[in-house]
Amino acid sequence: MSFAAAFRSATSSLKPLLLLAAVLALAACGRSPTSHVGIPGDNDPHDGVRRAWGLPIQGLDVARYQGRIDFDKVRAGGTHFVYIKSTEGKDYIDPNFYANWQAAKDSGVARGAYHFMTWCSLASEQAAWFVQNVPADYDSLPPVLDLEWNNHSSCKNKHDRETVLEKVRVMLAAMEAHTRKVPIIYTDMNFYRDVLEGQHFDSSFWLRSTAAEPHTK
Repeated sequence: MSFAAAFRSATSSLKPLLLLAAVLALAACGRSPTSHVGIPGDNDPHDGVRRAWGLPIQGLDVARYQGRIDFDKVRAGGTHFVYIKSTEGKDYIDPNFYANWQAAKDSGVARGAYHFMTWCSLASEQAAWFVQNVPADYDSLPPVLDLEWNNHSSCKNKHDRETVLEKVRVMLAAMEAHTRKVPIIYTDMNFYRDVLEGQHFDSSFWLRSTAAEPHTK
C-alpha cells in the first residue's frame, strides 16, 4: 500500500490520530507570538508522551520559530504529517507558511494548516483572512482551528462563553466551506472546560494534554 493510501486509511477515523498527535512533542513547538504559560502539569509529562514515539504514525506542528525546515530529512526521520501555522487573528500570516507548505508537499509529507483564533477581532474578518491566505488544496489535511486563551495577547480578557462560541462556529463554517473538509479543533483543557465542554461540533477534538492522556480527563 502506498503511503498516500495508508494515510487516507488512517485519517478515515481522525480521533485516534488526534489523540496520538496530542501526546507527541507538538505542544513543545514554539507558537510565538502566541506562546503562553502552560497549564499545570505540562512540565511533568504523562507517560503517554514517551509511549507516543513508538506508535506508527508520527506528526509535527511547526511555525516560523522552527526556522528553515528540511522536510526531506523530516520524512526520512519517520514523520508522516505536519500541521503548519498559517494565520492568526485578522491580519497575521506566519512568514514561513508558504515555504513550509510547498516544501512539505514536495517532500511527500502530508500537510495541513492551522489558524490561531484571537478574541478581539470579528470572526468574519479572521475567516476572510484565512480564506485569502490558505490554499484549498485537495490533497491537504483538514484545517485546524487553534482555540486557547492567550496570556500574551493585547486582548487578554476572556469573553463570555456564548460570544466565544458564536465566533468559533463562524470560523469553523468558513474553514469548511473553503477547504471542503471538516476542521479539527485544537485546544487545551482550560479552554475546553471554559467554553467547549458539552457543546456539539462535527469537528474532532485535538486536546493538548501532556500531563495526562486526553481520554483520562
